[in-house]
Amino acid sequence: MQDVPTLVEQAREGRPRAVARLISLVEGASPQLREVMAALAPLAGNAYVVGLTGSPGVGKSTSTSALVASYRRAGKRVAVLAVDPSSPFSGGALLGDRIRMADHASDPGVYIRSMATRGHLGGLAWAAPQAIRVLDAAGFDVVLVETVGVGQSEVEIASQADTSVVLLAPGMGDGIQAAKAGILEIGDVYVVNKADRDGADATVRELNHMLGLGESRGPGDWRPPIVKTVAARGEGVDEVVEALEKHRAWMEERGVLAERRVARASHEVETIAVTALRERIGDLRGDRRLDALAARIVAGELDPYAAADELVAGVTEG
Repeated sequence: MQDVPTLVEQAREGRPRAVARLISLVEGASPQLREVMAALAPLAGNAYVVGLTGSPGVGKSTSTSALVASYRRAGKRVAVLAVDPSSPFSGGALLGDRIRMADHASDPGVYIRSMATRGHLGGLAWAAPQAIRVLDAAGFDVVLVETVGVGQSEVEIASQADTSVVLLAPGMGDGIQAAKAGILEIGDVYVVNKADRDGADATVRELNHMLGLGESRGPGDWRPPIVKTVAARGEGVDEVVEALEKHRAWMEERGVLAERRVARASHEVETIAVTALRERIGDLRGDRRLDALAARIVAGELDPYAAADELVAGVTEG
């Protein structure tokens, strides 16, 4: 058993090993998870959480690394949660973004953690919200969450970040994707990376056009900016940080930031409750109550929705 109060204290002091152990408790759904969350609750709520998403190959890891460098020049402590696909063999993170961010490995003001999705859809790991809370409570000023890169379905980051950044690149089919529902509906800031390639200006124009379609903004509403970057050379990255800070200031001025964080906490509570209920229902497999309900459905005495209502009532009462 881990000494949770000591780990939390050490994490607040900036010790990376303590932060790593706390996140490991989260990832492993440790019996001490409730104790960890209770200890972190009064300490969190100060970090600015930025999500980065986009199709594979647009340069998410390179852009994340460049953003880390920009924030560090501003004196900010930065944590990176890089969510990777799971290995089908070990269940661990398959790509290991820490390798691609090796430039920051020796910087005590930077903490980088790869986290496996473990089959969770939507571009994030199921433990991401709790891991973000660990990094927040550990005193990092900015938490950058880099998602898997699974394409249009990767929209969950919008419910976990204060600001969502959608990355695109010219010549990768993103122009067609811009016309579709999906990740291009969730961006607060859009970045066209690899802007030294042919077609970058055309991608910006098309994206601008698509963002203007069917949108009615009132005076003072946020209009997502489009920033061109060449992240591999650090070009345009400071402009991205400037756009992020403008969005943060806009949200704080209008109370949007608080609203997003309340919605995030609400979603987290709902997920935990549903998971607990699912586990309790799973424990009933082979139970006489479940078998009896199934038999009544087969006999035409009961419909599946009514059976589900009875099952949920029985589980919650029990």
